Order: sequence, then structure tokens, then C-alpha cells
Amino acid sequence: MTMSTGAQDATATVAATAAALVDAFGRHDKAAYFAFFAPEASFIFYPTDVIVRSRQEYETLWDSWEADGFQVLSCESIDADVHLVTADVAVFTHRVRTRVRFGGEPETLGERESILFSRSEAGPWLAVHEHLSNDPSWNQETP
Repeated sequence: MTMSTGAQDATATVAATAAALVDAFGRHDKAAYFAFFAPEASFIFYPTDVIVRSRQEYETLWDSWEADGFQVLSCESIDADVHLVTADVAVFTHRVRTRVRFGGEPETLGERESILFSRSEAGPWLAVHEHLSNDPSWNQETP
């Protein structure tokens, strides 16, 4: 079964939106990064013990990390895939290799991520949920 032109266009748009989101994150461009998330977006991050229930709550958490010396140095998306669930809902999955600094020496993280995107009739695709987990296949010796 082939994908309709509308579905192909939506899939390509979500893929481009996700790539731009990852690029903004990788540049530590907070304003550009957070602009990709709906205000009501929720977030699950494996290093934290809470579910972050809004973009504003995540921005506050980000600010606290920055106060402790957090900085994103780079982010590479690997094995990216978009699954169009409906005409207005899509799931983006990928593995990421992120270089960060938390006050001290740089560290490379291997993670898996799912981002749920949604769009209103007149609006752009926005991320409404992000789930980040440790990637067990990540070999710390791999550059």
C-alpha cells in the first residue's frame, strides 16, 4: 500500500520539524528549542524522578540545570523514523548521541527518544509529549 501525497507531505514535514528541534537542542538554543513544544506538552526524562507536565515546567527545570553548569555541546540524531498515526498526529522516534556538560567535563550520552507531534487545522506541527530513555545498546567507547 502506498502513502497518499498528503500523508507523504505530513511525514516529511514532521521529519523536518523534528530535525530542526534536534538542531536547536544541539546548539543549546533554548528559545528555538522550546518553540517546537506546545504549552501543554509533557516530558519524561529517565534521569529525573518526576513527570514534567508542561513546557513552562520544563523551561524552569532547564534553567535549574543551567544554574548547575548544564550546556548542550552537540546532538546527533540516528535511525530517525516518523509514524503518521492520523492526519494530525505523528510519532517521531530516533536514537541520539548528545554531548553535554554538567559543570565539569563534557560527557557523551546515548539515548532513545520518542516525540509525539500534533497539529491543529491552521497551525504547525508541535511536540506534545517527549519520552527520553537510556539507550542500552550505546557503547561508551564509540565516538
